[in-house]
Amino acid sequence: MPLTDQDFAALRLTLELASLTTVLLLLIGTPIAWWLAHTRSPLKGPVGALVALPLVLPPTVLGFYLLVTMGPHGPVGQLTQTLGLGTLPFTFAGLVVGSVFYSMPFVVQPLQNAFEAIGERPLEVAATLRASPWDTFFSVVLPLARPGFVTASILGFAHTVGEFGVVLMIGGNIPERTRTVSVQIFDHVESMKYAEAHWLAGGMVVFSFLVLLALYSSRRGKPGLG
Repeated sequence: MPLTDQDFAALRLTLELASLTTVLLLLIGTPIAWWLAHTRSPLKGPVGALVALPLVLPPTVLGFYLLVTMGPHGPVGQLTQTLGLGTLPFTFAGLVVGSVFYSMPFVVQPLQNAFEAIGERPLEVAATLRASPWDTFFSVVLPLARPGFVTASILGFAHTVGEFGVVLMIGGNIPERTRTVSVQIFDHVESMKYAEAHWLAGGMVVFSFLVLLALYSSRRGKPGLG
């Protein structure tokens, strides 16, 4: 049985969500991971625990508090309404915000491991050559940490594709607006349309296997950088 128009819409929305979330996570997560890798501040433990919280926190709990915070009576919701932006829940933008929070550890932790594996010696050599911090980062750190960036990108993208609890809490089930693949599968099962669910679920199994294959292939022979 071929995929329906709603299935393709859910696939397209999911890919857009995962792509945008991954880009934002790399931009936000890189300075956080760099700080965690090099700081000696007593705040390192609490910040690291906060970043890793989605690993153990039920998705519905995170989704609930994000929904309350971004709702019309929450601090973020009141701010966005004051700015004339409305509220974020049940919108694509709200899904992006929730996905960034939920997938944060899958990007930050590989990057932190990659930065820690570089060590201080390359940075000291760059400093003796009077390289600026930006030159050092792009010319020294970025090439050496490349496997970590690859791992972070793959994990962040794949984890966002597989989200369910958070996106359902924040986005609901609005076709072509907030209905992702995982929600579409749930909708098919709830409607007893098992054949349609098999097509999407089987595709997710193949996708997950290919993601793990790419991840392990990228880490082969590069211990400590992923």
